[in-house]
Amino acid sequence: MFESRLRDLREDNDLKQKNIADLLNIHQTTYSDYELGRVNIPVASLHILADYYNVSIDYLLCRTNTKKPYPKK
Repeated sequence: MFESRLRDLREDNDLKQKNIADLLNIHQTTYSDYELGRVNIPVASLHILADYYNVSIDYLLCRTNTKKPYPKK
């Protein structure tokens, strides 16, 4: 699921929830809610995370297993 993909990417990069929450300018508890599926993540945050992890939003949303981001215009 989407939530586990967020957690896996964060853990694979040896990051704490606080690190990603700071990147998104949100509280750690809000980010935790994203990973637990309690709160829907805003589209703007998806863009930030996709750029940060160098993956596509489709990968973040589990629509593909291909990590490679789309080319920038």
